[in-house]
Amino acid sequence: MIFLGVNIDHCATLRQARYREAPATTGGAVEPDPVTFALAAEQAGADGITVHLREDRRHIQDRDVWRLRECLGTRLNLEMACTPEMTALALKLKPEYVCLVPENRQEITTEGGLNVVGNRDRVRACVDALSTAGIQVSPFIDPDEPQIEASAKLGAPLVELHTGAYAQAYFTPRRAAEFQRLRLGAVGAHNLGLVVNAGHGINYANIAEIRQLPHLHELNIGHSIVSRALFTGVTEAVREMKRRMNP
Repeated sequence: MIFLGVNIDHCATLRQARYREAPATTGGAVEPDPVTFALAAEQAGADGITVHLREDRRHIQDRDVWRLRECLGTRLNLEMACTPEMTALALKLKPEYVCLVPENRQEITTEGGLNVVGNRDRVRACVDALSTAGIQVSPFIDPDEPQIEASAKLGAPLVELHTGAYAQAYFTPRRAAEFQRLRLGAVGAHNLGLVVNAGHGINYANIAEIRQLPHLHELNIGHSIVSRALFTGVTEAVREMKRRMNP
C-alpha cells in the first residue's frame, strides 16, 4: 500500500490572495482555513498532512503549522529550507517528518531537487540536529545517483524523489526516459536502505504510472487534490486519489 500525504499549501495560497494583510489567519471573514482543509483530508483517508513553511511566508503561516501540530490525528510533514532559522523552528514544533527542500524566491512552487552534493555540510548539520530530536528527515532530491548516495551518506533515513520533470514530460516523447530515471532512482535509494517517497506534479492522470514505481512508501500530492476539491469537495478529491494510488 502506498501512503498519501496531502499538501495543503495551495489552500493557504487562496486565503493569502485575499487576506494577506489580515491580522489573523482564520476567523471572521478570513477564508479558506487550511487547517480545516487538512482535517477534512484526514477524515477522507489522508495518511498525513504536508505543509511548506517558506521563508517569505507566501502561503502557509507560522500559526497554521502550530495549529496543525495541535489538531492532526495523523502526522505532520514539514517542508522547509535547510537554514538555521527553519531548523530552530522545526526543533520547537517537532513534526513527525521534515522534508528538506530548496527555495528560490522567484519560483511559484518548488522547482527541482535539493543539491545535497553541493551543500553537504549544511545539509548534514540540519539532518543531525533534527534526527537527534527524533524527527525523520527526507531530502527532496532529483532522482540522480550522486544525490541519492550523498543523502544516504549523510544519514537521512528517507528521500523524496522529485517527480516534477516526469510530470512536465508526461505528454511529450521524454516521458519514458523520465519515468525510467525515477524507476532507477527508486531502486538505487531502496538498495541503499532509504525509504522512498515521491512528489511534485502528481495528478489524477499520471498517478496510474507513478504508482508502478518500485519501493514507493508515500506520495505527497497537493495542487491536484486542491484543484479537484474545488469541483468535488475535499472528501471525494482525497478518496479518489487514494483509489487511484491503490486500486
